[in-house]
Amino acid sequence: MYEIKKWAVSNINSGTPLLTKEMFYNKVPKEEGAVVELMDEKKHYVATALVGKQNKGIGWVISNKQNQVFDYAFILGKVRAAVDKREMLFKSEETTAFRVFNGISDGIGGLTIDWYDGFALFSWYSEGLFLHSDTIYSAFEKVISYKGIYAKRRFGENGQFVDDDNFVKGEIAPEPLIIKESNINFATYLNDGAMTGIFLDQRDVRRYIMEELSAGKRVLNTFSYTGAFSVAASMGGAIHTTSVDVANRSRAKTAEQFEVNNLNPQDHTIMVEDVFHYFKYATRKELEFDLVILDPPSFAKTKKVTFSATKDYGTLLEQAINITAVNGYVIASTNHSGITMSDFNKTIKNSFAKQGRKYHVETTFEQPVDFASIKGYPESAYLKVVILKVLS
Repeated sequence: MYEIKKWAVSNINSGTPLLTKEMFYNKVPKEEGAVVELMDEKKHYVATALVGKQNKGIGWVISNKQNQVFDYAFILGKVRAAVDKREMLFKSEETTAFRVFNGISDGIGGLTIDWYDGFALFSWYSEGLFLHSDTIYSAFEKVISYKGIYAKRRFGENGQFVDDDNFVKGEIAPEPLIIKESNINFATYLNDGAMTGIFLDQRDVRRYIMEELSAGKRVLNTFSYTGAFSVAASMGGAIHTTSVDVANRSRAKTAEQFEVNNLNPQDHTIMVEDVFHYFKYATRKELEFDLVILDPPSFAKTKKVTFSATKDYGTLLEQAINITAVNGYVIASTNHSGITMSDFNKTIKNSFAKQGRKYHVETTFEQPVDFASIKGYPESAYLKVVILKVLS
């Protein structure tokens, strides 16, 4: 057993599942994939954990039962419970891509499983957990029928993607693999680097854009990636969308997303440009939009600009507000787990004040139900999206 500090005992008993080196006295568990038991200063049992180093810690609590083993039966129970909770999503005809297993929120930290119309994509965040991959794949196969399995290993230095070939077993997915979300088609690629072409956790926001915000609007989508927000806006009746992203491949990828929905990409503007430069250009040209979507990465670095969401989001939001029409909307979004919704709202308030403009919060979004979070681990509720109406 490994002895942990008093404050660590309190944290774990309050529901915090992540292990860090600081929780332990002199002896820290280091064997990747090992199941260890934790005890307090009086040698009383506290919890059972799986050792697996990743960018935010060294392992996860898996149970509060002594002598718990991390075996096929344990894993099967967790996977089955996760799949059962998503029964309605599996039955949906309008949405065929979603999260099946969401890490520690479903009982096993360091693993997510996403469903792409019959193909399962496993993302592994620690080598320790990956050592159990054969058992986990077997449990998954017992619970659900699939076409094929792909995997992405993300336990390189600082959590970096380390795979070249992501295919594991079953059928090979077509390229592109067309999935549906709220009856919108999206082209995805399961074996094309670290990402697939769509961020599934923004599903509810895209639907809201399509159904509530975009009709008759001039839309600016910044940090647009493959243009999923732009396509949702176009499907909802936007008169024009402008997609801006610094990555060269974003142009062809965005055009493809329009095309798989029988929309002509030439009717829209797709720009390969640094967003920070684009805001200056738009201000200089006195451009104005009815809907501005602001969903930057937590950290970004271009040739001349380094962006950190914790430090720079407010400045970026000011630039977005500056080119938004009166009675227009700004979608302010961040996936930074270290920014609370309270902090985010303060940033929004300060940004509007600096621009001398007024706003109203129309609604807010966090993760959809398949990306469940847990109370004991606030970082699991990472997505914050605020829909803002610009009043003056």
